[in-house]
Formats: sequence, C-alpha cells, structure tokens
Amino acid sequence: HLSEQIDATTSPPPLRPPPLYHTLCFLRSYRHVRHFSTQLLEGVPRCSQPTRGRYFLSSASPYQLWSRSFASDNGDLVEAVVPFMGESITDGTLASFLKKPGDRVEADEPIAQIETDKVTMDVASPEAGIIEKFVASEGDIVTPGVKVAIISKSAAPNKTHAQPSEDTSQKQSSVPPPAEKNKVEDKPTKAESSITHAPKLTSSSEPQLPPKERERRVPMPRLRKRIGNRLKDSQNTFAMLTTFNEVDMTNLMKLRSDYKDKFVEKHGVKLGLMSCFVKAAVSALQNQPIVNAVIDGDDIIYRDYIDISVAVGTSKGLVVPVIRETDRMNFADIEKGINNLAKKATEGALSIDDMAGGTFTISNGGVYGSLISTPIINPPQSSILGMHSIVQRPVVVNGCILARPMMYLALTYDHRLIDGREAVLFLRRIKDMLEDPQRLLLDL
Repeated sequence: HLSEQIDATTSPPPLRPPPLYHTLCFLRSYRHVRHFSTQLLEGVPRCSQPTRGRYFLSSASPYQLWSRSFASDNGDLVEAVVPFMGESITDGTLASFLKKPGDRVEADEPIAQIETDKVTMDVASPEAGIIEKFVASEGDIVTPGVKVAIISKSAAPNKTHAQPSEDTSQKQSSVPPPAEKNKVEDKPTKAESSITHAPKLTSSSEPQLPPKERERRVPMPRLRKRIGNRLKDSQNTFAMLTTFNEVDMTNLMKLRSDYKDKFVEKHGVKLGLMSCFVKAAVSALQNQPIVNAVIDGDDIIYRDYIDISVAVGTSKGLVVPVIRETDRMNFADIEKGINNLAKKATEGALSIDDMAGGTFTISNGGVYGSLISTPIINPPQSSILGMHSIVQRPVVVNGCILARPMMYLALTYDHRLIDGREAVLFLRRIKDMLEDPQRLLLDL
C-alpha cells in the first residue's frame, strides 16, 4: 500500500490540497518499514498540517521518498495494516485480536497477531487513538498491506456494553405475549412426544462412542501445519539413520560447579551445559566436515562456517533459531546467544532472520525428561544431535561399579551423504570432548 516511487529526475508536479498524508522515508538497503513519521527531511518545506505532496531530493541523496495515506476526509481516522512478513512468506492467518473496538491504543501498540508458517508477528497501531472497528475477522487469510482496523485519533471510547434505554425497555415490555391458543397448538400430544423422545435402539455389536458434545474441533495453527509438513518432507526425502552413544557427565558437571559463580561474575550470564555441547559439536563438525555438508541436487555443498540451530519448544510449537558463527565464539558468547534466542522464542518475538539457515541442529529433549529418542533431521540440514536427561546409573569405572550421571546421545544423519563410519566418529568425538572438558579449552 505504498504509493509509486518518486523519480528525482522528473520535474516536481504542483502541490495538492488535503486529504492529509503521512510521509515515509527509508534507505534503499531497507526492505520494509514499521514506523512512520510526519517529520520531513532537511530542505523539504514543513507544514503545520501535513498535506499530500511530492518533494524531490538531489540525485546524490541516499534516500527515496514515498507517501502512504492513513487519513480520512477529516484527517482523524488511520488504518492499521498487516506488516511485511519476510521474503519467503506471502500470507498469514489473523490468529487473534489483542484489543476490542472502543479500546484505547498507543502508537506502535500491538492490536492483533498474525500467524505465519514460521513466526507469529504483531499488527501495531500506527497512531495513538481509539479503535473504531475491525475490518478483518479472526481466521482470515491476510497479506502484507491488508487493512485490519480503523483507529480514530480523537474519538471517545465506544460504549459497547451500554444498557438499553428506557424507551427501548418500555417498547419491549409493551409487546404482548403470544396467545395461549398458540401455546396449546405448539405442544405435542403424548403420543407424539413419546415417539419423538424415544431412545434410539442400537445393535449390541455397535461401539458406544462418547457424545460429540464432549469433543472440540479447532483449526490447526499454521505453525503446527508447517512443522508437520517439514517433518513429513524430512522423512520422505532423507535416508535417516540414528546412531547412539552415552556420556559420563561427571567431569563436565564438576567443571561447571567449580566455575559457575566466577563465570557469572565476569560475563553476566550463567554457565550452562548447552554451550559445552555447542563447542563439542563445533569441534566434531570441524573434524568430520561431511556432517556439516548438504546435498543440493547432484552436488555436495561443503560449508566453511558453522551455524548451529538450537531447537526450542514453545506453547505454539517447536522453533529452531540459529546461533551464527559458533566456530568463532567462546563459551560466554554462546550462552548469551542462547539466552537471547530463548527469550525471544518465549515472547514470540523471533524473526525470519533468526531462524534462517543453520548447518547443524541440537535438540535437548532432556529438559522434559526424555531418556532416549531418535530426532528427525531439520531440512535442509544433513544431521541432528539429540541430548537427553542426565540419570544416575551404575557403570563400570576401572573395574569398579559406580553410580555416575549418564546421558544418552543420539545422532540422526542422512545416510545418502554420511556413512556410518563418519557418523560414529563424529558422535565419539563429542563424547570424548564432554567427558574430558579440558580438551575443549585446549582444542584437542
């Protein structure tokens, strides 16, 4: 809903009178704009009341000028529209309204949520005011630029729950009740009543199913559909095979216990186990670069960078944000990156860029108590590491049976690309690095 681009090479057309318009400026490198302003650039005439007009900048200017109408004839009404969703997303579902007609909203305050295949995003109010009405409904399929609500900048809140007036009440009370004759005619006879309400006879062989009143049917969210489609595509595309190993977590947990307080004091973030697993995975991917590669048609693409996706479970479904350039990060950087992405995932604030790409995935089912599982590859990657719960189990150490904190690891890989030898050596290296964490620090 942006107007045509203004060409700085043509001569300026004459200014036109109101209706009112806002002016939008942005750099060429930006793909979309969320915030709008009536502030004009230096050298452009200013007006006490913004009017529609075209102003031209020098050809050397890095800016382009666009205009977009938000005003009605009296300049009081503005429109809230669906924002840009990302290059790979063309539409979404209007999941829910966060406000009601008559509610007061501030500028940039969310009033509705759009659910897409990948993320949930907000529709924000462009101005402070009162919501006049919604022009879309929950469940509608919407595209960027579609109007969702009309907002009045000066109207008082609508009294949507006002009581009926006295005149109306009197009119309603003065309506005569239906005649008694009609009541008698509406009543069925005893014979008819017994026929109507007689229980339906069922065969003894028919199953007794619960009544439909005890069931609820709701539309499947788009994110859940997307997850299901991707997982099924993964099963249909990859020749998936899973190999397992177990890790004695004694030394790693001791290292964490010994240095956790100093780590927080210096870096301002807690030392978790996930950063250790990420560092171990980085070392294993560098040792077995085929695990970091991917099939593309008839070619194999080897990546000289390592971007690790971390699976995060939310109330709306599984999301997999990416920590980039992990091979260049230390433990503190990784922990900060994980905490930032986890917070955004919980708040539903992940963007498309946060989840794009990734060369390898780590999924921690152990936080929910999973003892062992076979994770499914996150397309288009070629492998995924599954972490599980840490459980005290009897193991043999130097000929003695001891109770040790043990974790099962699972590596699911695309057998079209990765042979069993590379997969086993990859998982074995992760095991060695975690059981002797000093090797992580010395890069051995």
